[in-house]
Amino acid sequence: MKSIPLWFLALISLAVGTAYAQDPAEAAKIHQLIAAVETLEGAQFIRNERAYDAKAAADHLRLKLKTAGSRVKTADDFIRLCGSRSSLSGEKYRIRFADGTTVDSEVFFRNRLKTLPADKP
Repeated sequence: MKSIPLWFLALISLAVGTAYAQDPAEAAKIHQLIAAVETLEGAQFIRNERAYDAKAAADHLRLKLKTAGSRVKTADDFIRLCGSRSSLSGEKYRIRFADGTTVDSEVFFRNRLKTLPADKP
């Protein structure tokens, strides 16, 4: 039985990795959405009935993004798969602003996404 050349396996691996790569414009939007949470002064990110500060929230979202891997190709994927609810409990994430108002994180992210520059054709 012939073995598969190592260069061929490397080529296949590279092709598969490229197929799952995020579009740079979408990756930028995702990072801007995370930064929008990270820079909220005095806000709390509520996850599984516990409140976290903005920095901890952003760190958690980055970890979820990394864990989601190739499933997240767009900002919408990020919101749906990483930014809206706990993958363990299914509970919605919420953001409590410094003034005490609270909103579902999905609503926050979708509103913020609308303010980001549209892709150029």
